[in-house]
Amino acid sequence: MKSNITMKDIADKLGVSSVTVSKALNDKEGVSDTLKLKIKKVAGEMGYRFNSAAKSIKDGLSYNIGVMIPQRFTGLRESFYLQVYQQIAIQLDHYGYFGILNILSSEDEEQLNFPRVYSENKVDGIIILGQVSKKYIETVQNMELPKLFLDFYDEHAAIDSIVTDNFYGAYEITNYLIQCGHRDIAFVGNIYSTSSIQDRFLGYYKSLLEHGMALNERLLLNDRDEHGAYIDIELPEQMPTAFVCNCDQVAYIFGERLNNMGYRVPDDCSIVGFDNDVYATLANPPLTTVEVDIEQMARSAVKAIMDKVSNPHRRIGRMLVQGKIIYRNSVKTLHTEPAE
Repeated sequence: MKSNITMKDIADKLGVSSVTVSKALNDKEGVSDTLKLKIKKVAGEMGYRFNSAAKSIKDGLSYNIGVMIPQRFTGLRESFYLQVYQQIAIQLDHYGYFGILNILSSEDEEQLNFPRVYSENKVDGIIILGQVSKKYIETVQNMELPKLFLDFYDEHAAIDSIVTDNFYGAYEITNYLIQCGHRDIAFVGNIYSTSSIQDRFLGYYKSLLEHGMALNERLLLNDRDEHGAYIDIELPEQMPTAFVCNCDQVAYIFGERLNNMGYRVPDDCSIVGFDNDVYATLANPPLTTVEVDIEQMARSAVKAIMDKVSNPHRRIGRMLVQGKIIYRNSVKTLHTEPAE
């Protein structure tokens, strides 16, 4: 590969002029958004490197985007948000930007402290990845720079958000369990914990309603405390035939516990998850789950924050990214008639 890729090299590759490439890479007018993205993508693939230091002095920008993740989502057993961050960093590179990972400590969140990347003017925008507390959302609102919520939203905050379609994904996977003959279906998750878990519960509930099945409160099983720490899940006296878990990690932990208690998955009870992360394949048997399109979420988030850097008044509202069911071996078909 050529070591010093120039704008002319990129122009020759795409059959456009060097001026067009320059405008695209510097986000100037006169080039469509589609062509800009194509040029930046090819530039990244060819190994072109933006001179961020020189551009920073010239434009008054840092060419960094902060990605802030609450500390409780970054433990040794947590992998989902680090995968999302990795995709964000890849997408930012197409725009000549760097992603600065900022872990929001529990103490800073509680004391409502601004992240250092913001207070020290190190970033041009910030993506908050993973739900922060209601009080900290007010701190985010007071940050005078482009900002975006990713994988959660808050109805009271006028901050744009991008989330996977939690409601429809949980609705579809609960429909699948019912089609397999299950009628006693539990939901595992603290519905007061995050907007994502709450929407997944509502999708589960809608599926029950559409099939004429009553919501039984004994089948709502809490998985975590008010700080997001996992707790032992209390099993109902009468076991259901299936469990809709709010994420794959919870499904994995819960499945291991059931196995240790002598229950066999899926022979004795079926389990489904959400995310399609590493826990889905670590589980025994591997989980049927809803796959979150991490690459599309990251691509959408980066495009949105870049648009906001260029135009701070730009609004996108709440954007949904579609997921899909991945079928594996954690569900047993009971061979009963479909529900009316």
